[in-house]
Amino acid sequence: MKTATEPDSLIDYALLRRKKQRLIRWLFLGCLGAVLLSILLGASSRSLKEIGMALLMRGDATTRLLLWQIRLPRITGALIAGAGLALSGCVMQNILNNPLASPSTLGVSSGAAFGANLAIILFRAGDVSAIGRGWLLDQPYLISLSAFVVSLSASVIVLALARLRRFSPEAILLAGVALSSIFSAGTAILQYFASDTQLSAAVFWSFGDLGRINWHEIGWLTPAVLIAGCLFSRHSWDYNALAIGEAGALSLGVQPKKLRLVSMLGAAALTSLCVSFIGLIGFVGLIAPQAMRRLIGGDHRYLIPASALAGAIVLLLADTLARTVLSPIVLPVGAITALLGGPMFLYLLMARRRQNGC
Repeated sequence: MKTATEPDSLIDYALLRRKKQRLIRWLFLGCLGAVLLSILLGASSRSLKEIGMALLMRGDATTRLLLWQIRLPRITGALIAGAGLALSGCVMQNILNNPLASPSTLGVSSGAAFGANLAIILFRAGDVSAIGRGWLLDQPYLISLSAFVVSLSASVIVLALARLRRFSPEAILLAGVALSSIFSAGTAILQYFASDTQLSAAVFWSFGDLGRINWHEIGWLTPAVLIAGCLFSRHSWDYNALAIGEAGALSLGVQPKKLRLVSMLGAAALTSLCVSFIGLIGFVGLIAPQAMRRLIGGDHRYLIPASALAGAIVLLLADTLARTVLSPIVLPVGAITALLGGPMFLYLLMARRRQNGC
């Protein structure tokens, strides 16, 4: 009996592995399809031939400018930032053992908002100039730097507070919630004393906008996402071990406290960098990992790359929808992701309640 079942188990495992690999390939093709769709759609439509010529740096100058300076930076930024936010969400959901965890769990989003408001209002980096139907922040790099530093500092403070409780998931979550409320209060106080122009700039930044990202910022963001992806993938077996419980992970040679600390710092730094360039975009780190977990399972060797691809697709399609649904008006992409993520969050909440028998 044993010799009969062992080959069957191996065959089943091989089939399951091929199924997961096939899903990742389909996600990659879906990503390419979303890129093509986003290139073609917009307030100013172009044919495939014109787009192809512009990609080769041929054709008319207007199409080349539209493609290389407007659409491609936006598309690339959506792909990279979406992948980064989804990677962070995937890792946080594992190490906190909570399907509702996301990059905002550590107070990253509220910290970034406070940092941006600090630069805009206190350091006067928020004068805005009207450019057509959009706005241009006068000192975007100062705002991005302030948002990054404060959001990363928020994560470090959360981890320092959680260290008092030995990095337990509950301590991390509670510290994150407490710090988020403090930063939200600080943001409200700053905005109370802001001028009309500064308040407009602060609100504009908080919307989340991929139109503000450029090739220089993409050059910073891309290696950060690649390095974080490699780091998380390297620990995929450790995440699998942690999923069975701390005792089981320890018996397999995994150090849960060290793993949580390293993973949290990596996820926090990555999320901080993403939101400092594009503003607050919620729910991508929640939607993509949870959808992939239901399709591909909890094996992080496949879940991590699948989540990254799904996050890239979600953010790119949300941005395409934001650009086209009321064209030529461009809606805040953060509002679109919130509309998609809100129902998903409620579904996960109800599903978890049924699991607990409540």
